[in-house]
Amino acid sequence: MPNSKPALLIVQPHLGMLASFLEPDFTVWRFWEGPPLEAVETIRALVVAGEFPVDKALAESLPRLGLIACFTAGYDGVDLAWARARGLKVSHSPGVNHEDVADHAIGLLIAAWRKIVEGDRLLRSGGWKPTEKMVTPSLAGRKLGVVGLGDIGVAVARRAEVFGLEVSWWGPREKPEAPWPRTASLEALAQASDILVVAARASEESRGLISRGVIDALGAHGLLINVSRGKVVDEDALIVALKDGRLGGAALDVYQTEPTPAERWEGVPGAVLTPHTAGATSAAVPKMVALTRENLRRFFAGEELANPVAE
Repeated sequence: MPNSKPALLIVQPHLGMLASFLEPDFTVWRFWEGPPLEAVETIRALVVAGEFPVDKALAESLPRLGLIACFTAGYDGVDLAWARARGLKVSHSPGVNHEDVADHAIGLLIAAWRKIVEGDRLLRSGGWKPTEKMVTPSLAGRKLGVVGLGDIGVAVARRAEVFGLEVSWWGPREKPEAPWPRTASLEALAQASDILVVAARASEESRGLISRGVIDALGAHGLLINVSRGKVVDEDALIVALKDGRLGGAALDVYQTEPTPAERWEGVPGAVLTPHTAGATSAAVPKMVALTRENLRRFFAGEELANPVAE
């Protein structure tokens, strides 16, 4: 008897954990396991991580494809114009992990500014001497710039105020309701800030937004934090600036290529690095699973998506 459950394809291996949640209701294929040729005719949805570019050749090889379901809130890996032209719907999982991402951003900020990671390495290497004391800069009164005042940016700004930081921001659009001042330009924000947190929405327009000019404006005593997407920062310029001492430090959770090669960061001073875990918490992930499952259920039932990507 043929399987009557609607078929979908999970694309990235790290999303394989979704299979057990989806298999009760759907026929689940895993791209990295090489679905059989007959599955091509049945697959109607792709489940993807939104930060990775959708393989258009793969999508166009599936004659019944109708939905690209992004497990993540971000969907910058989807060419929306192409999807519209192909008649494909796109869903995502918004509004469930921005508070967690903001927590992580503040964690990176404190770890880098107060040199917590450096202190850990010093102790473990036997470098803690009774005649020496590591002295780190205070946070109170420092100026924090937020790039992008969406849900994550707002959550970061609110937390930063609790630590006594003076907050300002920049984004491409005015937000009259924002309680913090907006600077005239991104470079002006960087120049006025001790710490710059990148929380901008990722898109082709924001690729390389944090350029060498912005990095130089932040300066030799400045700290750059990125919890947006790796492509928003000119990573090559960032690494050179850290090595040259033109930037004081960087704390990153996202990278130009993921996983980022370990050797790329070997010998790069002043960098605190985490493996894109800011939004991956025990509270947020189940909510993302639920939203993805609901969007799939609605699509296969012919209903309106719960979380369509706004065009």
